[in-house]
Amino acid sequence: MINIYVGNLSYRMTEAELREAFSEFGEVTRAKIVKDKETNRSKGFGFIEMSSDAEAKKAIDGMNGKEVGGRALRVNEARPRD
Repeated sequence: MINIYVGNLSYRMTEAELREAFSEFGEVTRAKIVKDKETNRSKGFGFIEMSSDAEAKKAIDGMNGKEVGGRALRVNEARPRD
């Protein structure tokens, strides 16, 4: 399963909206927007997991650079944490 990094999100975007934006490419198994622990505000990036690698690759190609909520998304395969 490929974990997808999604950057440059609108700070007002919800996890439901993020899931919906990627669902056109296949089944989204997880959508997570990273939030600041102190303020609970979005940090402007998140992660998507999709049910298949082929769908994930299509989503990366289809969503990278696409404007959502007035911002051009940066979408690529997430790198593992150190």
